[in-house]
Amino acid sequence: MGGANDTTAREPIRFFTEEELDAMEEVDPDRAYRIARAQAMAERGLGAERRPEDHPPPDPERVREAIADVRQILNQDGGDIELVAVEGRVIRVRLKGACVGCPNAPLDLKNVVEKILFNAVPGAAKVANTF
Repeated sequence: MGGANDTTAREPIRFFTEEELDAMEEVDPDRAYRIARAQAMAERGLGAERRPEDHPPPDPERVREAIADVRQILNQDGGDIELVAVEGRVIRVRLKGACVGCPNAPLDLKNVVEKILFNAVPGAAKVANTF
């Protein structure tokens, strides 16, 4: 994710490698498992046929845990994310750091943040970036 002064489009963020996940597992096995699972689901595109109304509304604690996992992924490229609010079935976030002004930020929000949050919090219907 490039900064505001980055004139060249960069590829979307990368996921953790198996080696990085193995190293993380030695320190925090639960987080390594959650991130590996979220990455695998995002890569497979799971959640495309989901029905959030079939699930209870998002649990704010589960949202915070999922945001922490997303943060680790975004931090790899200098980006960051902040949970702003959980309003009904809408999760409001703020992309920060290198994500601000990055041409790939909308794609990362849709293809990474949204997929990971939707898989971790099935009751969520929308993820919105709040400026």
